[in-house]
Amino acid sequence: MMAQKRQVFGFGFIPEESQHHFLIIIPRANDGKVIIYERFKWQEGAQEQVLDPKEDKPKVELSKYKWKQIEDTLKNEFNARLKKERLPAGKWHTGQVPVQRLFGKEMVLLAWAIEDSDPSVIPIAIKNWLGLSPEERWWLFTMTNAATGGLHDRRGWRKAIRYALTENPVEESNKQLELFDLLIQRKIDD
Repeated sequence: MMAQKRQVFGFGFIPEESQHHFLIIIPRANDGKVIIYERFKWQEGAQEQVLDPKEDKPKVELSKYKWKQIEDTLKNEFNARLKKERLPAGKWHTGQVPVQRLFGKEMVLLAWAIEDSDPSVIPIAIKNWLGLSPEERWWLFTMTNAATGGLHDRRGWRKAIRYALTENPVEESNKQLELFDLLIQRKIDD
């Protein structure tokens, strides 16, 4: 008897391994808002996931313009890692795209950094984000999420993430140390 192949959705999301995932909603309209939700349930067999306002947590909302500035970086980063795991590549499309939970944390971290920033600093945020290891991104997400992880939170850690990733790109050799120093200093100043 042949083993049944695991079904992989979006960017590495395998519901039978964990229901925890992020769901990004990409609107058709250019002036629409891209919204990223953190979710803990998957409706198996549904054409489209039905969001539950009590359970599904909106984490960040971006203009479609800002989303377009980061989507290729996210796709390339995640697909390179999916390839190493021998999982199918993901792609962004209009509508709902599920994202594996750890990738989702990294995606939200970058989105938080640019949500209130001037679009001109997005390339700096991308460079600094790429300079962090996945584990560092997970840690920063976890710390920020615990304190200011709601859709409309714009203070404390959330503000510090924006400053840390969008201001003054640092040299590669000392990048992470300086980034964490800047983050901690901004947090202390708040």
